[in-house]
Amino acid sequence: MLTLKSTLTALLIAAASSFTVSSAFASTTYPLTIENCGAQVSFQKAPERAIGLGQNSAEILLLLGLQDKMAGTAFWPSKVLPQLADANAKVKLLSVEFPTFESILAENPDFVAAALPSLVGPSSKVAKREDFDKVGVPTYLSPSTCLSTKEVKDQYGSRAQLWNMDLLYKEIDELSQIFDVADRGQALIADFKAREAKLRSSVSKDGKSLSYVFWFSSPSPSADAYLGGKNAASGFIADVLGGRNAVTAEAEWPTLGWESIIAANPDVIVVANLDRNRWELDKPEAKIKFLTTDPAVSQITAVKTKAMVVMDGQAMNPTVRTIYGAEQVAEQLKALGLLK
Repeated sequence: MLTLKSTLTALLIAAASSFTVSSAFASTTYPLTIENCGAQVSFQKAPERAIGLGQNSAEILLLLGLQDKMAGTAFWPSKVLPQLADANAKVKLLSVEFPTFESILAENPDFVAAALPSLVGPSSKVAKREDFDKVGVPTYLSPSTCLSTKEVKDQYGSRAQLWNMDLLYKEIDELSQIFDVADRGQALIADFKAREAKLRSSVSKDGKSLSYVFWFSSPSPSADAYLGGKNAASGFIADVLGGRNAVTAEAEWPTLGWESIIAANPDVIVVANLDRNRWELDKPEAKIKFLTTDPAVSQITAVKTKAMVVMDGQAMNPTVRTIYGAEQVAEQLKALGLLK
């Protein structure tokens, strides 16, 4: 199986090499205007002091080799990808949690790329897009998380159609245009397309169609669980592996009580591994201990058959990590004999 480390390290080397030869893609013409989540965002030149606000935004910028153009990062549910550690070490970390608006402005940014509406949306804990507009700092929100809150009254919204990698490719392409590194963006997109195709072709169509629950975390065992929604990145992972999400809510991050999860009775429970340590149940071992010791929950099919697998929690967000998460799950399920 292709590993994230080996493929993306090779990709970065290849992309960097392409800039010493001729460029296969046209250079960005400024001023550049991009329509992003209902807003028009304009650039007179490539940013020099960008903020990666949210892990996915930061990791895309780093994958594009833009660490020297970054003034800071914030909000990291998980540690940075291992192959990006050296590049990330050159960039100031503002906070692994929500930064303050003031701490961002203190870095004199000329661009903010945000991964989630909770970071720049209408009810953001950090700041709204118009707050950045007032100080002349353009913002870009991940197209994958630009969702309607009409049906679900929380800031993450709901998704009527299954997420797929096209929205991630749009994000990579547009960020590469903003920074005038189109070659690097297209190389990264090509790599992800190849990895998805390889993974889909490696899963036998003759195997059982498994149902999945993707458990991100919970404040406590007695609290409702934060789960990956039907059409979220978790649903995409289930689809790539020839199965389905047992959670039918269209909310991006539904919270369900354990009675409802027991009723769904999934074949597989995917538990998130989170490095943030906000709650005890951020840890996969704490999740598995609860699943196997609670008298009622332990009767779920996935628990009884020991079909509990661990996945990088950031992969449950629609991010560069998602296909990596699918690869992680597939490898464990094949070892368990549940995928052919």
